[in-house]
Amino acid sequence: MEKTYPASNFDDLMAAVDAAVASGVADPDNLFVTGGSGGGILTAWIVGKTNRFKAAASQKPVTNWTSMSLTSDGTPFFAPYWMGSLPWENYQAYWSRSPLSLMANVKTPTLVVVGASDYRTPVSEAEQLYSALKLQRVPTALVKVPEASHGGIASRPSQSAAKASAIIAWFDRFRKKPDASSVVSTNGTSPAAAQ
Repeated sequence: MEKTYPASNFDDLMAAVDAAVASGVADPDNLFVTGGSGGGILTAWIVGKTNRFKAAASQKPVTNWTSMSLTSDGTPFFAPYWMGSLPWENYQAYWSRSPLSLMANVKTPTLVVVGASDYRTPVSEAEQLYSALKLQRVPTALVKVPEASHGGIASRPSQSAAKASAIIAWFDRFRKKPDASSVVSTNGTSPAAAQ
């Protein structure tokens, strides 16, 4: 996370996606992206840099490094160690690493998920992303997992189920459905050929 995250990780991740598509492991027409905490930041960054994903789910994101560094439970840590300065000393560095700086580019439908009791990446970070997406008219939804902290967003079975169900439903909503003529039935013929 220090000094260059998330920009420094974007190219590496896109190279991994390219390799997965080239090897046939991933369908280029049905790519989805999700991550939590550091991965939530990166997910919000990715949708601001590329439109190749059908949908995204940004979990527990940091979207504005200035507000996060001043409202998180890690306030004394983030500015000196991750950013290298206080927000008012180098506001441009904070903004250039904030996914909100890329919102004008976003077209990817993005679900935003956060624990209602998250003090590490405060709920306000998720709310900023959600509001920005709404203002950009990008399909979005905000899920606040009740009584969930940053590390415990899925610690109870009900929380885990709620989070996973929301993400799967979101991705299914935007998944490219197979063409009926290409679907193979259990007896090995396509429905069109069976008629």
